[in-house]
Amino acid sequence: MSQAFILYSSEGCHLCEQALELCYQQLDPARIKIVDIVDDDDLVALYGVHIPVLERLTDGQKLFWPFNAQQIGELR
Repeated sequence: MSQAFILYSSEGCHLCEQALELCYQQLDPARIKIVDIVDDDDLVALYGVHIPVLERLTDGQKLFWPFNAQQIGELR
């Protein structure tokens, strides 16, 4: 099974932890890739003040925080 989602986050981000918990409730954890943006200047520029961000890889659609379980379910 391949990954279908990316969760852009950062270590120590309590909002990212909440988002990951929501994602695990709605999505197969094996299909979620967690990307820590801290080591990538381009990702920091894109998402630094917006994390957590959940991206569906098939079409690039994104959910920016705050999002909820229903929105994640609709993104599936």
